Amino acid sequence: MTAALAVDGLSVVYNGYYALDAVSIDVDRGESFGLVGESGSGKSTLLRAVAGLAPVSDGAIRIDGEALAGSKRSKTFYRQVQMVFQDPYGSLHPRQTIDRLLLEPLAIHGIGDSETRITRALDEVGLGTGFRFRYPHQLSGGQRQRVAIARALIVEPSILLLDEPTSALDASVQAEVLNLLEQVRRDRHLTFVMVSHDLGVVTHMCERLVVMQNGAIVERLSAKELAAGDVKQDYTRNLMVASKGFVRD
Repeated sequence: MTAALAVDGLSVVYNGYYALDAVSIDVDRGESFGLVGESGSGKSTLLRAVAGLAPVSDGAIRIDGEALAGSKRSKTFYRQVQMVFQDPYGSLHPRQTIDRLLLEPLAIHGIGDSETRITRALDEVGLGTGFRFRYPHQLSGGQRQRVAIARALIVEPSILLLDEPTSALDASVQAEVLNLLEQVRRDRHLTFVMVSHDLGVVTHMCERLVVMQNGAIVERLSAKELAAGDVKQDYTRNLMVASKGFVRD
């Protein structure tokens, strides 16, 4: 079966520094795939390279078997692949209403029936039309991230790139947003690639994952292996100790 996302030998180099060093992953259709590691390990850079936001020095990226050329991405790509960023405070334009924020991707992609789509998108993320003409500063952090998710979903992608989607939220809100994402993935049969420093989140959300260090993959695991502590690398064990919920006696 052709992978939804295939990354082969991908490298990203900045002034001689390898932010990514020959990284390869395959993500199946409908799978939720995790990228974990300490800050600076390259996990967010990998997402940004797939999205065309980081310069690729070497390697190949394929979506449903079709190779992407360079860092430029087409409108077709962004209909298929959307990204939800870490910071809901920085990813929404502060002077645009929620209605305008959701209308913009529809206009860019020439998608009609905006009234129905905006209403459906807000309902799907648990906000409703009462939020439509509010501004981002009038919403809580969790509500802003729901808007960011609605904006990504409104063009009906098949792949979501999730860069620490709950790390900027209060602990009480994180579970709500994660449950929302999981429900959306099941309902829409989406493919997720999720970056997180929280191994508990990855174990809950993902079937498989890779552990990254210094721009390279050091271990490949299933979520069951991670939860059972069945790991081979000391670096992964240290992450488990550092990550909340994985401290062992």
